[in-house]
Amino acid sequence: MPFSRASGILLHPTSLPSRLGIGDLGEAAYQFVDFLASTRQQLWQVLPLGPTGHGNSPYMCYSAMAGNPLLISLEQLCDRSLLYPDELHDLEQLPQDTIAFDQLIPIKMRLLERAATRFKDVANLDDLDAFEQFCEDTHFWVDEFAFFMALKNAFGGASWTEWDEAIARRDPVAVEEWREKLASDIFCHKFLQFEFYQQWTALKHYAHDRQIQIIGDIPIYVAHDSVDVWAFPEYFMIDPETLAPAEMAGVPPDYFSETGQLWGNPTYNWEQLQAQDFDWWIQRLKALLTYVDLIRVDHFRGLQAYWSVPAGETTAVNGQWLEAPGAELFDIVRQKLGTLPILAEDLGFITPEVEALRDQFEFPGMKILHFAFGSDSTNPYLPTNFVHNSVVYTGTHDNDTTVGWFEKLSDYEKDRLLLYVGCFCPEGIHWTMIRLALMSVANQAVIPLQDVLGYGSDCRMNSPGQADGNWAWRYSAEALTNEVSDRLLALTELSNRASSWDGTLPPAKDDEA
Repeated sequence: MPFSRASGILLHPTSLPSRLGIGDLGEAAYQFVDFLASTRQQLWQVLPLGPTGHGNSPYMCYSAMAGNPLLISLEQLCDRSLLYPDELHDLEQLPQDTIAFDQLIPIKMRLLERAATRFKDVANLDDLDAFEQFCEDTHFWVDEFAFFMALKNAFGGASWTEWDEAIARRDPVAVEEWREKLASDIFCHKFLQFEFYQQWTALKHYAHDRQIQIIGDIPIYVAHDSVDVWAFPEYFMIDPETLAPAEMAGVPPDYFSETGQLWGNPTYNWEQLQAQDFDWWIQRLKALLTYVDLIRVDHFRGLQAYWSVPAGETTAVNGQWLEAPGAELFDIVRQKLGTLPILAEDLGFITPEVEALRDQFEFPGMKILHFAFGSDSTNPYLPTNFVHNSVVYTGTHDNDTTVGWFEKLSDYEKDRLLLYVGCFCPEGIHWTMIRLALMSVANQAVIPLQDVLGYGSDCRMNSPGQADGNWAWRYSAEALTNEVSDRLLALTELSNRASSWDGTLPPAKDDEA
């Protein structure tokens, strides 16, 4: 569906300022929403919110439906006496300009487990009722997720394929025995999901009161080491003997890579999913829509046709294109969930069939300005060639920052960029590109916060193909200066993307008739 003219900022919550080692859903998140409101933005785009696994990538999560407990604000838990301020000392010693995941995770998870234990001991009836209601509302996924994480802890963090065979294959007797044995740990992980839900929902309401919508992100595939594959193996191409992927996802060889990209995720068993009216996908989208207002579908082209690589291959060369029932999926989703608030990540090798699927459901596609100046006038990323029903970015979380991109740009591309824009903004190339995005005809414009702040390559969020050092960038609270806010506000208003919010909040519930 086409969306109204608006603009916003791309920032994952882990990048928020915090004295406790990682951005979270505490005070700094509310201050960031205030920054969005003061500059009259209408959109806040985040990366996937799930519990991250190997490599700390939000695109490789232990669950397609759960939230990341590392985002829980420990200070809010202190406010409710589930933790005490002096217990946070070890986290206060961690770096404040980056995320030291290896140090952070064991410390924060111990504290979260402690809070879960205290909740069990001190929760009043209202708290317990809210917890039970949450568990009932999310029963499709929360029971299995909590069980999966408790099992993973019991087996020292090993992948589920390395657990005892009986529980890896979900033998009913083993399932009952392990559920009883791990009851306390299962409760802990349910509580953490409940707490994430409570904190995120409060933040989302705060944003909504300021007329700011949240764009979430849904990776097309799920990690092999995830509760989804363990609990629903019939929906994935899994070898029944080895439990390894029988077919792996990726992309074929192209200009950038002679061997393509082999991601290792199992592809979907679309036949089984169709037989169940795509129920797992419906549940996945319903879960995400409790947290966000719009959904960016990563690797959208894989819902029309996907590159399937047989087990045993070490590169993506020997794969094949197989059709996916994307149109049937979206028809069912529309029947069961109504209007589809979906944005299509349609980058890379896009065929007319992919474009037809996108346009059939009127999903806006993505336009990346960093890609616009390396070819001729037919380049689809030149603003001249934009359509209204699209979302323009200077760059995405996978791109270099605009300052870093420009520093590495060829003389040819710099000349073409200068010819296109006429002159560069004296405030910096980042404002030149932000202005170009905001003034375009694309209905929506989303700018990474690093570009608003004019940061270089050392502040990029992710470098695809680089195993270490990703997802750790954070900004300081002092970076959002009045000068930055004023310039962003002026461009937002001039480009007719400003929110109509005038600072008036709806009445509190207690005041409503």
